[in-house]
Amino acid sequence: MNAGIKDQLSIDHCILLIRGQKVMIDADLAGLYGVPTKALNQAVKRNMRRFPSDFMFQLTSIEKQQVVTDCDHLSRLKFSKALPFAFTEHGAIQVANVLNSEQAVDMGVYVVRAFVRLREALASNKELALRLDELENKTQLMSLKADTFERNTRVQLKQIFDAIRELMAPPEPATKRPIGFVTPADTEPKRKAAKSKK
Repeated sequence: MNAGIKDQLSIDHCILLIRGQKVMIDADLAGLYGVPTKALNQAVKRNMRRFPSDFMFQLTSIEKQQVVTDCDHLSRLKFSKALPFAFTEHGAIQVANVLNSEQAVDMGVYVVRAFVRLREALASNKELALRLDELENKTQLMSLKADTFERNTRVQLKQIFDAIRELMAPPEPATKRPIGFVTPADTEPKRKAAKSKK
């Protein structure tokens, strides 16, 4: 396996999500840059102006315990009294600049690439999530349209059945019109007589 690819894979493994940020722990950075963790932290403390709070922060004891529990390669921190520092992407680059060693500069490039690749992976996952949401909304809309279509179809079918039943019903017998000249007075008694027979 190519050494660069191997380095890249080990760097990806060292990037953690703490306080909602992608960070690397000082011990991992020290290992990558080829210096002891103590030397890295001393260099950072000498150049604190280069490390604002969005570049690095110190872990709490609870966060340290969580990191040690979750990451086997950081189990050596379990017995350390000092709380480790976490460096964001920009902080990791700044550490490489502060150390100014050949290995730190070379590895800084790999660290940047690892963070970029992680950011791209997260962006593609967000895009996939958006597409999934769009698809879900479309299926819900289609379901609503189908329900509306089904309801409309039922109403239309009921109207058709009612119309067919009307056509199937025998027509009421038509009353015959009398032949000849009939006055309204002549038809009145006949109507009363017809009603009384029923």
